[in-house]
Amino acid sequence: MICDTLEEFALLIPPGRAIAGLDLGTKTIGLALSDMLLLSATPDRTIRRKKFTLDAEALLERLTAREIAGMILGLPRNMDGTEGPRCQATRAFARNLERMTECPIALWDERLSTVAAERALIEADTSRRRRAEVIDHVAASYILQGALDRMRHIRTMP
Repeated sequence: MICDTLEEFALLIPPGRAIAGLDLGTKTIGLALSDMLLLSATPDRTIRRKKFTLDAEALLERLTAREIAGMILGLPRNMDGTEGPRCQATRAFARNLERMTECPIALWDERLSTVAAERALIEADTSRRRRAEVIDHVAASYILQGALDRMRHIRTMP
């Protein structure tokens, strides 16, 4: 099920279950996982894209092994908030993935997540080669952390 809002998504996540964040690119899928308290996101891995079926199988295999209860997909909006071809591709990926899993899926604005991940890696004095290897799943953790922070705010609202 693709949730229209993060509030709807949060209601579908059972207590004590982790969620995943995805940074969907044309060549790779960055994957990050939350802790079971939904407080923090940790980069997990990068999946090299081949074709949708193989990508989805690799992704769902990892999510099943970790007992993930839901997925946050980064939605790459333009800086002015409009949606372009990459947003359309992400929405299509979500629709196709929805047919293969019972996990709820939410879309989260990912503007500047890759820029933030790149800056953090540079500040950590990570080599250019190593940055290229990890940038996608580090960006996925920025996407997921933003959604987790929002979900925590939703839960504390009266």
